[in-house]
Amino acid sequence: MDAPTWRAGCCCLLLLALVGSTRSQDMPSCEEVRKLFQWRLVGGVKGLPDSPRAGPDLQVCISKKPTCCTRKMEERYQIAARQDMQQVLQTSSSTLKFLISRNAAAFQETLETLIRQAENYTSILFCNTYRNMALEAAASIQELFTDVGLYLFGADVNPEEFINRFFDSLFPLVYNHLINPGVSDTSLEYSECLRMARRDVSPFGNIPQRVMGQMGRSLLPSRTFLQALNLGIEVINTTDHLHVSKECSRALLRMQYCPLCQGLTLSKPCMGYCLNVVRGCLAHTAELNPHWHAYIRSLEELSDAMHGTYDIEHVLLNFHVLVNDAVTQAHLDGQKLSEQVNKICGRPIRTPTQSPHCSFEGSKEKHGMKISPRNDEETLANRRKEFINSLRLYRTFYGGLADELCVSELAAADGLPCWNGEDIVKSYTQRVVGTGIKAQSGNPEVKVRGTDPVINQIIDKLKHVIQLLQGRSPKPDKWQHQTGSGGGMVEQVSGDCDDEDGCGGSGSGEVKRTLKITDWMPEDVNLSDVKQTHQTGQGSTLDATGAGCSAATEATAFMLMGVVMFLPWLW
Repeated sequence: MDAPTWRAGCCCLLLLALVGSTRSQDMPSCEEVRKLFQWRLVGGVKGLPDSPRAGPDLQVCISKKPTCCTRKMEERYQIAARQDMQQVLQTSSSTLKFLISRNAAAFQETLETLIRQAENYTSILFCNTYRNMALEAAASIQELFTDVGLYLFGADVNPEEFINRFFDSLFPLVYNHLINPGVSDTSLEYSECLRMARRDVSPFGNIPQRVMGQMGRSLLPSRTFLQALNLGIEVINTTDHLHVSKECSRALLRMQYCPLCQGLTLSKPCMGYCLNVVRGCLAHTAELNPHWHAYIRSLEELSDAMHGTYDIEHVLLNFHVLVNDAVTQAHLDGQKLSEQVNKICGRPIRTPTQSPHCSFEGSKEKHGMKISPRNDEETLANRRKEFINSLRLYRTFYGGLADELCVSELAAADGLPCWNGEDIVKSYTQRVVGTGIKAQSGNPEVKVRGTDPVINQIIDKLKHVIQLLQGRSPKPDKWQHQTGSGGGMVEQVSGDCDDEDGCGGSGSGEVKRTLKITDWMPEDVNLSDVKQTHQTGQGSTLDATGAGCSAATEATAFMLMGVVMFLPWLW
């Protein structure tokens, strides 16, 4: 039963109860109780009492007064009480769950769009500037950005390896077409020797290491951020469907349905009574509160730190600038590189095959190249900030959950007659306990025993992701990205962005970005109007969403989306 149906049902219950409320206190018959039981539990009324009678077989709804309940009714009411609790839990968490799930979906789709745009920029660079090698480079470009997407969305791939693989495959093309061009291509064996020699001769200087540093600083935090959002959804799903203990089930039955047995169809539990029952039932869940608070705080810290060279938008959309710088440097050092290569691989052996040219033809206007002015309010960073601001409101969600349920759903308003578990009274006189397991030792309504292994498992997962989030938060005094040997990726960095990191517009210019997400919903996130503009060295601007060298760049988008469907989001 969904939330609207449940609320409508409550209204129907009240309407049915109003019909016989004037006589329910004296309870001359059980007609109204029978009607409510039949409607709420969708069961027949056969065998139900027509008039109040003694109930010696009742286990929970025990009363000295005559009752309209039987043992079977009590058992059905107990099931209904558990279902009601699960329903109010799901209703109370629905807004929080929707907030996290819609943003997780929107962030993922935005990242997919950024990857496609970065790939298009790189392809356009080759088509415009290095046309002879553009189609040969297309496969390596596509493979690189596919690996970027796989890594971001949780796959076990190594950024150092796929970045090295890209520059390894780029060197034979640069050598063949720029450093030592010929009327025909080098042999496959010679190209393989060039690829293997790239790390020894360092044709691109420190550009590959700079790319590794920037990718490491930006991809890993974004990957962790997405994983953490999905863990948040898992936590909520788990607490929405917690097992209700026998003690809790009996207490809920006594609080919600035992009044009906006495014909008290309009009664609601006293606030203190409700708090004792629900705090007891949610005692284990309340233990999540400090860890949930730390989880949101860690998400906020990581989000705040993801700027400059930690900003994935900046890194991806300016990748082509570093590629251009790398090719330019190799070209300028061509004579020295030729001598080094001749010592390692010998002189090139040519084959009669000629390299195909780039198929990117036509004017800039024909391919949709136009200026899209940047709007600082619509960047991924600002979207992330808006999300964190909304999420911050739920930092104490699990600590105040029991109180929220009683205040908004279950308990009678202050000052009104209410049900105390035995009768209608003016106020609840028992001691009201606090939240959490330790506070339940003096709970007069619910006995809380032991620990909940499911909650303990969720707490362990939260602790783990908090460590990840805090470890991925760039801090100038301690952040250090390290990988294994072989790539020189180890470097101490700060949160500031400088020209060395590619933030100062070196090479062919820096990308200016505008992200327009018109409908921030998971099922209809529309990114078709996302515009990315790129200023070239000649002063022209490119719309990366509308231009491309060949069908290869478009194929990556479909490949990436297909693979992501089957990737595990969490470890």
